Amino acid sequence: MKRILPIMIIIMLVIAGLGAVGMSRNTNKVNIYENNPSVLLADAFQYPHQSEFTKIEFETKTPEIMTPTIKASVEIKIETTDTPISSITSISKSTITPRNTSKPEQVKVQLTPSPTLAMMAVETGQEWQELPVIPEISDEVVSIYRRGIELGNNPQAFSKIGDCGSTPTWFLGDFDLGPDFYRLGEYKNLADVIQEFQGSFNRTSLAARSGFTTSSLFTPLWSDRTFCESNEPPLACEYRLNKPVIAFIMLGTNDVWHPERFEPQMREIIEISIENGVIPILSTKVDNQEGDWSINAIIADLAEEYKIPLWNFWKAVNFLPNRGLQPDDAHFTWGRNFFDDPEAMKMGWPVRNLTALQVLDAIWQKVRTR
Repeated sequence: MKRILPIMIIIMLVIAGLGAVGMSRNTNKVNIYENNPSVLLADAFQYPHQSEFTKIEFETKTPEIMTPTIKASVEIKIETTDTPISSITSISKSTITPRNTSKPEQVKVQLTPSPTLAMMAVETGQEWQELPVIPEISDEVVSIYRRGIELGNNPQAFSKIGDCGSTPTWFLGDFDLGPDFYRLGEYKNLADVIQEFQGSFNRTSLAARSGFTTSSLFTPLWSDRTFCESNEPPLACEYRLNKPVIAFIMLGTNDVWHPERFEPQMREIIEISIENGVIPILSTKVDNQEGDWSINAIIADLAEEYKIPLWNFWKAVNFLPNRGLQPDDAHFTWGRNFFDDPEAMKMGWPVRNLTALQVLDAIWQKVRTR
């Protein structure tokens, strides 16, 4: 009996040790974006020198009985010194204390709310997102208009310059077809500008075609030989034949393949327009095919530089489902131009046509009184 007791004690100690080992191997993943900022760190790790918001995953050793997991969300901004952190024992309030060093690193813990449009614009450097949909019309625009009249341009004509989204089937064509094709609703003030520019809405532009880029406007190969002269590019042909005082410039989606060409060629389009007495309306695009909104930023910068109208269409549809785009994230959703129909106004095309009319009206009201 005396021999059996020591053996039993040894067996019990072995079992207890195995249980402890089993407990220590039971770990739960804790994401500090999903938990309280005070997180116990069981294993040392090297933290890189950086000063940016970072997602970090730690492992915490917990007994097997601690099965519930608490989740929340925080962002941590690390501002480091030149002293590397060899390991971290815990995060408590706003200070982490590394081992083997006497100087603690300060950690700013920020609970970030859902960002507003203004916050996003400032943080990402996309200030153009805050520009109004309908711009203020500058005195420079009046000067361009007067030059156009002196050159013999038609004060009741405008042109559309762009890709497939600039063709009358989609863009403004209905407003030449009569009231059965549109309803103004609360925007009855637009009736006058629609009447003023009759004939331009449903006209097919010689500088608007599916797949067009800024380069296409300077390539005679893309000109309609039925109307254009030999070696005359589409933009020059359109301005020569239509003699507009205003042009909607709607480009950029297809320029994603050669983004380095966009800015210089857009600049040339603007300067040719001004030289010919045509007020260029630059439109931001809704898609982000380039991935960083750089094309819209260029468009906004050029509009400011030349003091010409910027139609910030991106902002007009930003509240719509998928920003008014089809699943391909490039083409607009379709709805009839019934501006008094809430369901129709959830679609991209009616909002596009409404805001285009509003920009056209703003320019017309400005130049007609001068």
